[in-house]
Amino acid sequence: MPEKSQQKSAICGFAPIVPENPRVIILGTMPSVKSLQDAFYYAHPRNAFWPIISSLVGRELVSEADKRRACNELGILLWDVLSACEREGSLDSAIKQPEANDFVSLLTQFPHIKSIFFNGQPAAKLFQQQVIKKQSLPDDLILTTLTSTSPANARLTIDDKILFWKEKLAPVLFN
Repeated sequence: MPEKSQQKSAICGFAPIVPENPRVIILGTMPSVKSLQDAFYYAHPRNAFWPIISSLVGRELVSEADKRRACNELGILLWDVLSACEREGSLDSAIKQPEANDFVSLLTQFPHIKSIFFNGQPAAKLFQQQVIKKQSLPDDLILTTLTSTSPANARLTIDDKILFWKEKLAPVLFN
């Protein structure tokens, strides 16, 4: 019996969530399998991203509309480093053939944005490899890597992740 080949699946990311007055960009790598199935960012129930945003706005975020409103209120432009890639499963380590989003156009449209936050080391690494080295970006960007909200990052509790993110984001969002 021939061996079953494990082909990587070609996947495409989502359009950004763009608030009326974006103050910061938060970037992941690529949506997880669960997010792709639900067609929305950070859909895995154990991902800490939406509990973090909920703690920043001070209310529960149940629906997609609630989550979009919270990003709008906080001025968070939510996107991913990659527009497309091949990947089997959800792990960032499985990403092959990465294609970056167009950050030149985004930052031209929103030149006042100076802070980009990465949801974990893999997002920061992909941004360095696929964007910084290949796209001409403004020199005055402040790039900050946050701890991953992914359930695969099990070394920190959700409460620890909330504290870490709030410590880094609050001064930028609420100034």
